[in-house]
Amino acid sequence: MDPRHNDLRRTLADGDPAFGVLDNTYSPAVVEVVGELGFDFVWIDLEHGGPSPWDADALSGLLRAAELTDTELLVRVPEANPAMVRKALDAGVRNLFLSRVETAAEVRDAVAAANFEYDDGPGERGLGGPRAARYGHADDYVGTEDEEVLVGVTIETAEAVENIDEILSVPELGFVFLGPNDLSVAYGSPGDLDDPEVEAAVETVREAAIERDVTVGGLTFGMDDAVAKVDDGYQLLHVGSTLGAVSGQFSGWREEYEDAKR
Repeated sequence: MDPRHNDLRRTLADGDPAFGVLDNTYSPAVVEVVGELGFDFVWIDLEHGGPSPWDADALSGLLRAAELTDTELLVRVPEANPAMVRKALDAGVRNLFLSRVETAAEVRDAVAAANFEYDDGPGERGLGGPRAARYGHADDYVGTEDEEVLVGVTIETAEAVENIDEILSVPELGFVFLGPNDLSVAYGSPGDLDDPEVEAAVETVREAAIERDVTVGGLTFGMDDAVAKVDDGYQLLHVGSTLGAVSGQFSGWREEYEDAKR
């Protein structure tokens, strides 16, 4: 059986932007719909909701839905826990990012846990026959897996911004994803993404990542912002959420109906 192929990793390696949607319904059917719409990835956030990050069965159902429609899951786990990283990857996750990281040491430990070979030595990933290995039937599983898995981090604390140069130096770090909402909390202005300190922190990380040739990801707020962010070097771009789309579609429906009756 052929090994897994990660189209999202290839898109980013080619220097192209990748666009995705946050699915906060955690529904395989919704993942299928998003994939049918042609998005590069579906973001499954296990930090703020959804199933337990240890629930391999729930992840497997979402992954099968993504595989049916040739999209990729981008799964965020709530902490840089090496055991949690191994568990998610063995379930079949290819694209993983870590919440609330602050030091290069914790990032390195998590990235090492995602690799069989790491930084010219042995990695810390366990070798078995899980779903990622097609239950032991994948060809050259060990030889290809390190080339297909993509691990990134969310930069969302002041400490992470201060340590960004060291974090970016971690071998095999796939991307950094800016978290402006949490950065606004970290800098004492919850919800104010235009706060000068928040904007400066975002720009510090963006510039440092581009200088080190590490992929930058972030949220977009409308089409003009998406275009501007691509022009600024962002490649991994969140364009909205499934529950946000439902709210946008049906918000104010009752009022519109009452107006239409008049």
